Amino acid sequence: MQIVRPAEPHLPSYIAALEQGWSSDPVRGAVAAREELQEIAADQQRFLSLMEDREAKGAPVKLPDGSIVPRLPGYTRWLWDGEFCGEINFRWQPGTTQLPPTCLGHIGYGVVPWKRNRGYAKQALSQFLQEVRSEGLPFIEITTDKTNVGSQRAIEANGGVLVEEFIKPLQHGGKPGLRFRIHFR
Repeated sequence: MQIVRPAEPHLPSYIAALEQGWSSDPVRGAVAAREELQEIAADQQRFLSLMEDREAKGAPVKLPDGSIVPRLPGYTRWLWDGEFCGEINFRWQPGTTQLPPTCLGHIGYGVVPWKRNRGYAKQALSQFLQEVRSEGLPFIEITTDKTNVGSQRAIEANGGVLVEEFIKPLQHGGKPGLRFRIHFR
């Protein structure tokens, strides 16, 4: 498994995952998948170009509760083992490690259900941290559901240290969460 820049050769496999109902948005799920399929159908090149949006030029972001917030600079990579396996993304606010309260962490990721339990999240995070390190932040934060033991293990295997337990804001589902920090040395 490797992480790749979203590109046209990978798009059919990504579309197939969306058509099966997968979405990187665990709260909005199939609704978010349908919205992405519509975006791709409207303009594939624009969709792919916005996977690398370091200047936050894309449209505002729809949160899991449907509310709209300004886009942060960020970029996405796809997990690839010959077909689409999931995605991992990074977002930040220039000049600070702080994130707005509507953004739970610097990195988010998800593996399609039919590729889980293969260590892909751990591998993707390891590879992605090498790229993110070059952005100059002293650390990044990642959050996960308190019940997502697999994600916790992937984060801890990559140097993540638990910094707090919290309740996610309602726009993110209102569930118990864990916040981890990974320091760059």
